[in-house]
Amino acid sequence: MNTFEELGLHDNILKAVQELGFTKPTPIQAEAIPVLLSGTKDLIGLAQTGTGKTAAFGLPLLHLIDATQKYPQALIICPTRELCLQIVNEINIFKKYISAVHIVAVYGGSSISTQIRDIKRGVQIVVATPGRLIDLIERKAINLEQIKYLILDEADEMLNMGFQDDIEFILQNTPKRDSTWLFSATMPPEIRRVSSRYMQKPVEITVGKVNTANKNVDHQYFVTNAQHRYEALKRLIDFNPGMYGLIFTRTKIDAQEISEKLTREGYDIEPLHGDLTQAQRDKVMGEFREKAIQLLIATDVAARGIDVQGITHVINYELPDDVEVYTHRSGRTGRAGKTGVCMSIVHMREIGKLRQIERIVQVPFHKLEIPSGKDVCRKQFYYFMDKLLQTDISHGDYATYLPMLQEKFADVSKDEVLQRVAAMEFDRFLKYYENAEDLNLRERSRDSRERISATRSEDGGRRREVRGREYSGSGSGNYSRLFINLGTKDGFYKASFLQFILDLSDLKKEVLGRVDMKEMNSWIEIDPSAANQMIQAIDGKKYKGRRIRMNDANSR
Repeated sequence: MNTFEELGLHDNILKAVQELGFTKPTPIQAEAIPVLLSGTKDLIGLAQTGTGKTAAFGLPLLHLIDATQKYPQALIICPTRELCLQIVNEINIFKKYISAVHIVAVYGGSSISTQIRDIKRGVQIVVATPGRLIDLIERKAINLEQIKYLILDEADEMLNMGFQDDIEFILQNTPKRDSTWLFSATMPPEIRRVSSRYMQKPVEITVGKVNTANKNVDHQYFVTNAQHRYEALKRLIDFNPGMYGLIFTRTKIDAQEISEKLTREGYDIEPLHGDLTQAQRDKVMGEFREKAIQLLIATDVAARGIDVQGITHVINYELPDDVEVYTHRSGRTGRAGKTGVCMSIVHMREIGKLRQIERIVQVPFHKLEIPSGKDVCRKQFYYFMDKLLQTDISHGDYATYLPMLQEKFADVSKDEVLQRVAAMEFDRFLKYYENAEDLNLRERSRDSRERISATRSEDGGRRREVRGREYSGSGSGNYSRLFINLGTKDGFYKASFLQFILDLSDLKKEVLGRVDMKEMNSWIEIDPSAANQMIQAIDGKKYKGRRIRMNDANSR
């Protein structure tokens, strides 16, 4: 389809779309909307974040809703409050000329009594997060008996966040639905299982390849020592002075600590993590959307559903363990046809993981040098000069002060004035980077990487030396190996599992080695000096009513 007019939408919907300046539908809209308008029962739409999925289901939904009936006919489920509000805002714009259709947002962190009143006034579309919707169902405050259309948006995100049981509960409580529409950026096995259980021969639309990254994003990586990761982050920020960016960490402790360190050093940054209250979270997100702050540092869990336009850079302070997580992170930039940059700071042991991600997302990753101190100063200087030349002086009565300025600087040359202006702006940078060290690590040659020696350990265990680390059945190198009775069945994926155990034990991620997750159990490599602290902090605690068991794997 070349234009929205060809899709078959009502004139009142087209009028609102045209006022927004939209003329040509995105690929997911062009493929999904005609299928949904044709009366198909079930649909799976696979497309990356930022490709226009909300309009792909929102526009046909407005076309199909019976505005004369004042009860919930459509239910849209999404993972976070932010995405819930974003969907409501977009659909409200689309329904500008359909005043009889009412939509309500249902989410945690806000008055449930107000939301109940809004529902009772009469609505056709409910947009909800799983937890709050289940609260309403259990209070019998919402009737889902007449729901015809059920939409699951960001389905992979919801499953990653542990909402699978909630989603199945909701699906079971909408037995009379005519259609189920599932939209997702990736297609993990859990989604395939849910679709096979609750959907009838769904039409499947894939825009791009599943798990592939946005082609509008330049994927870059920088190799440094693990202990230089923070300095590398600072240098990348300083080398991109116009950056409007999102930085990802694995844990909320890292997000908070790095934010505090950067703030003390004069950077315009705020953290976003699970320890923030809803009011604090709203304040941070409001400031970031309005560009009152330049940088946001967040955990993957806290960033779910964030959709902010104009993000120029995403920085992976550390690589995520799951490819789907990388896809979602990098998808925060390069939206709506714009280009973006996704940077990853890695150390030598992570090169293999990076290559694996590169193969699966099917885009090239470009290795770049971490800028030198002189490069940073030069880049900042050029940026300052451009800002100086672009400064608007048309709105002030600066001519009044010109004679005074001319008199004051009568004996000062133009070159000296420029040097003094530069000194005022760059004194801190020049001093900081005067003797800055080279943070780059060089990847080993292929011959070096392939030099793998195999020996027999004293206990007969097989060891392999790979890139400077030993592997044996009892753990890698000097690591101890711990067992824990939590796994993917508990709703964890690697990033959220790491955050969980580190937050509970109050340890740093540097003490960890490899983490091997299974469905029911997991094994964790950890520095022996920290093993007892983790066991004492976690063993015996409860998770979702179940007692956690953690012990030394060798003692079992």
